[in-house]
Amino acid sequence: MHPIFQFRMLGSFLRPTIWRKSEFLFQNHVKILGFQPPRVRKTIGFVHTVVDSGNIEFRQYPDQQSAIGLQNILRNHRNSSLEEIELALDQGKIAVTEDLILDVLKRNSSDWKLAYAFFKWVSREVGDSLGAGVYNGVLDILGKMHRFDEATQVFDEMSKREGIVNEDTYRVLLNRYAAADKVEEAQDLFHRRKEFGIEHDLVPFQMLLMYLCRYKHAEIAETLFHSKKAEFGFDIKTLNIILNGWCVLGNVHEAKRFWKDIVESKCKPDLFTFATFIKALTKKGKLGTALELFRGMWEKGCKPDVVICNCIIDALCFKNRIPEALEVFKEMSDRGVFPNVATYNSLIKYLCKNRRMEKVYEMLDEMEEKKGMCLPNDITFNYLLKSLKEPEEVPGVLERMERNGCKMTVDTYNLLLKLYMDWVHEERVGCTWDEMEKSGLGPNRCSYTIMIHGLYDKGRFVDALSYFNEMTLKGMAPEPRSKILVNTMNIKLKEQESKEGKKDAVNSGSKTPNSRRKERRVRAG
Repeated sequence: MHPIFQFRMLGSFLRPTIWRKSEFLFQNHVKILGFQPPRVRKTIGFVHTVVDSGNIEFRQYPDQQSAIGLQNILRNHRNSSLEEIELALDQGKIAVTEDLILDVLKRNSSDWKLAYAFFKWVSREVGDSLGAGVYNGVLDILGKMHRFDEATQVFDEMSKREGIVNEDTYRVLLNRYAAADKVEEAQDLFHRRKEFGIEHDLVPFQMLLMYLCRYKHAEIAETLFHSKKAEFGFDIKTLNIILNGWCVLGNVHEAKRFWKDIVESKCKPDLFTFATFIKALTKKGKLGTALELFRGMWEKGCKPDVVICNCIIDALCFKNRIPEALEVFKEMSDRGVFPNVATYNSLIKYLCKNRRMEKVYEMLDEMEEKKGMCLPNDITFNYLLKSLKEPEEVPGVLERMERNGCKMTVDTYNLLLKLYMDWVHEERVGCTWDEMEKSGLGPNRCSYTIMIHGLYDKGRFVDALSYFNEMTLKGMAPEPRSKILVNTMNIKLKEQESKEGKKDAVNSGSKTPNSRRKERRVRAG
């Protein structure tokens, strides 16, 4: 049974409760990690495991308890100096594997300060034995949190070691530069590939264009494409990237222009070209044009694939034309285009919204029966969770999710947080937060936003500000609405404290609720 099914009575989900639990874990990490007395410093033995250094995804390894223990140390020293964190980490006697390092980094993917402190400690202890995967992992975290000064230091350190900068390094930095609108830095990185002995041809050029387009720099990408096409050449994939860039930007006019350029070029449009353009049309509400293009593909003998069919089904469902969507679903099967989990998810999403739950569970049964590409995934069960009306219904959905081999994701945890907040079910909010932390999947910015906004709606301003303060200490940028709420809460608390101060003035020698509140809250803004 998944731990989240065991709804433990945590009493309250307020920060003091969570910190008390952290203090308990800190007191026990000595036992977990076999700590030595503070005066004794042990050197870590690095065990380089046989893994793909470029893969920074979470993986299972024999001793996860070590990762949990290290994470407890880091969390209990979040507000400590780098030297204090390193001193605490020095007390352990652990054989550090690459899997262990990557796991701890992943557990701090939304807390760049702890991730960077841990990386600096590991770098000092391990030295040149560090693999590219560790460097790329910390680069990704720093880039995500827009800590480019620190990322540059890490990259410069990598550059000193021959052969450590690889394609994954290039991919990670391109992605983070483009996401932060650092277009010049992204282009400079591309031109530096030769320094590191990495191929400098069409494929990495396409990657540069792809990340620029993904983050709405389509105009720059197209200009760059025209300036470099004589040097690198181009194919339909290159053109598809630019077309997709205009579609991501939501500029259908430019997308139509570039579509015509593709049709008139030496490159023949492929299924991805059609899928990209059809998706752009549907997103802009031009479903009629998209359907015309879709039908034309069948008539011309250009058989749409499942991606294109899914796009049409999703667009029809969005317009609440579910009967027509079900007709396309039947037609694609009849014509030999087999549905996948995304096909079913589009239908289930809107059937849930229309409360056609009998049909939903009929389709779910069908997915489980077909298995393979149709097997339900976490997105499927997230739609089911959203449709629930009572907290008692949650365990049934999660149990079915587990039976289908679906693992919990941070999106599922955040959805559960939101549901339990709306249902005012404090015990299960606490349990969900606890399990999310334990899993290493969160909390992330969305998790904190849910708590801040939910507690604000319930008038629990001190607790909401506590979450906000912790989020900002981790280096997470709050959403604009969160900042507005924080300003409002600070004003209201100041007014409340002013009123209470007058009442408590005669009791200045004793601690009042007002003074205790001041001790617990670091005023934001």
